[in-house]
Amino acid sequence: MRCRAEVARGATFPHPPAKRPVLEQLPEHCRLVALTARGDERGSLIPLEPGADLPFEIKRVYYIYGTVAEAERGFHAHRDLDQLAICVAGACTMIVDDGRTRSEVRLDTPDKALLIRGLVWREMRDFSPDAVLLVLASRHYDETDYIRRYEDFLAAVAEGGKG
Repeated sequence: MRCRAEVARGATFPHPPAKRPVLEQLPEHCRLVALTARGDERGSLIPLEPGADLPFEIKRVYYIYGTVAEAERGFHAHRDLDQLAICVAGACTMIVDDGRTRSEVRLDTPDKALLIRGLVWREMRDFSPDAVLLVLASRHYDETDYIRRYEDFLAAVAEGGKG
């Protein structure tokens, strides 16, 4: 399944993927990233290297899996964190919101990633039973970096990101 804008326009993409256009309006600090898959008859590999493929140094890696049906996750923003989210198996929908633009992105192939930078509200839902969402982060875990109430997030956006 593709993001709703792709489906609405009847877009199709070859596999392995070519660079894909972003067909849905995303918040200013978010973008879809087409990852380069390498492979042969044995299978595929996608390398991710800071500087070459990532605009930040990786300080933390985590993954979400075994998500129960109908579960929704996230519901927070970060004051100062960059993330790259990749559904390496299965699929899920990510909602990203910068206080002005709110968009849904379906992550459904391991060669499509969502880059989220700075003050962006995020939610995850519609996990397939086999979904594994891998997230690469620019900082170590820091609870003080989280904004967990949407009203507080909007206030931080209004203050220019200070939160």
